[in-house]
Amino acid sequence: MADIKQLILEGRTALGIELGSTRIKGVLIDYEGQVLATGAFEWENSLVDGVWTYKLEDAERGLRTCYAQLRDSVKQQYGVVPEKFGAIGVSAMMHGYIALDANDKQLAPFQTWRNTNTTKAADELTELLGYNIPLRWSCAHLYQRLLDGESHVAQVSSVFTLAAWIHYRLTGKKVIGIGDAAGMFPVDSDTHDYTEAMVQKFDALLQKHGCNLKLREVFPKVLVAGDDAGALTAEGAALLDDTGTLKAGVPLCPPEGDAGTGMTATNSVGPRTGNLSAGTSSFAMVVLERQLSKLHREIDMVATPSGFPCAMSHANNGTSDLNAWVSLFGEFCQLMGIKADTGELFGKLYTHGMKGDPDCGGLLAYGYYSGENVTFINEGRPVFARMPDSKFNLANFMRVNLYTSLGAVKLGMDILLKEEKVKLDRIMGHGGLFKTPGVMNKILAAAVNTPVTVMATASEGGAWGIALLAAYLADGKRSGTLEQYLDERVFKDLQGEAVQPDPKDVEGFETFTKHYVAGLELEKAAIAAMNW
Repeated sequence: MADIKQLILEGRTALGIELGSTRIKGVLIDYEGQVLATGAFEWENSLVDGVWTYKLEDAERGLRTCYAQLRDSVKQQYGVVPEKFGAIGVSAMMHGYIALDANDKQLAPFQTWRNTNTTKAADELTELLGYNIPLRWSCAHLYQRLLDGESHVAQVSSVFTLAAWIHYRLTGKKVIGIGDAAGMFPVDSDTHDYTEAMVQKFDALLQKHGCNLKLREVFPKVLVAGDDAGALTAEGAALLDDTGTLKAGVPLCPPEGDAGTGMTATNSVGPRTGNLSAGTSSFAMVVLERQLSKLHREIDMVATPSGFPCAMSHANNGTSDLNAWVSLFGEFCQLMGIKADTGELFGKLYTHGMKGDPDCGGLLAYGYYSGENVTFINEGRPVFARMPDSKFNLANFMRVNLYTSLGAVKLGMDILLKEEKVKLDRIMGHGGLFKTPGVMNKILAAAVNTPVTVMATASEGGAWGIALLAAYLADGKRSGTLEQYLDERVFKDLQGEAVQPDPKDVEGFETFTKHYVAGLELEKAAIAAMNW
């Protein structure tokens, strides 16, 4: 305890803060990755005038609240209040669109990754660039705003992701980590920058539409792990810590997206390794040995924080509907006068789901709260369906909702593993969905037919990952590359048991997947019919 107190007093710690879809979480670590304190703030997106968004003032308020919780936790545990850190890192949900004018005034609602209102722009850019441009990428949002004739485009001076915007508020620097940049515009893994030939085509396209914006002038500068990304300004320190205790001058690592922090948090940054983050959205990533043979609209090409190419199967919908069902069971417990802790309720229901049939007894579910890019569906309607002779019981009901949280992700992974023959030696699971032992690791292993490991740190997720990237900037570079730092100092003593895929579960998940694909017509019909 005395040693940790001294580390905090001397600022030999790293702070990571990640703005996730439902929670802003802060994690304080030492340079070997040990978690010293955490803080959190709950928030939720809103559908306003057809746009999934968050208020930026809520992001700032959540940032302060999260930091205050962490600061108070440090004081309670160690009897000191941090005045400095070795480095700070900020990460957030990838993609989206935050547009500011020359005076840094917000010009339009923040468009999150969840929006699918960019189909025309994404299709045109994909054809123009010969590169898959997903609906949620920042360049698609900017071009769609232009196509839609939105007047604010002429005033745009800066376009950010959420992580890059928070970083800008803290440091005054318009920079972005290469993993997050890969959710704005295609990046070149050799030059560690936006792909120049594509930049020229994009700028020419804007010019053709009478828009004089230049991508490199409005998008942040691309950096890689370990690069100097600026330092905490006095204004940034006051934004983070409203008590005035935190001092300016703390270095910040490049801001990253939740894909990059997920890779870091699971040490999945080398070829033939992968990870899956399961939360409000779910995405799986595989670091490649070679480029894919052709363009796949279902697959995003992104990058590790060091710049290595990575293929991602990203599903907009993950656990939202699953959480809603568990909440419903919680209401039932209250009605019956049964006291049920939320964590216990999740644990018991998830574990009971493993008693269900491997194919879920013929049940079918779609947790589509929003559109789903992997299945090319632009709106969402949560749907549960079954045949008259399906085996309808609680275990199968929970199992199908656990399966479907990975349903869209699996379709993308099938393209990589079965069609592209990508080699995957292991996949790491992380995020809150993996908290319950023996459940999602087995289900994921069945989905991808590959051994799955979940570390004890899995539930810390991306906030721990961005803290590690901050620690790498502060001290880890003396170990060499990011990959060497993670291997030799952070993960060398961390234990995680690999779960092998059960052939019966693999077969069952394949049967569910056939039902899932065939039943997409149900989802489309629900969208067409349910418009009230």
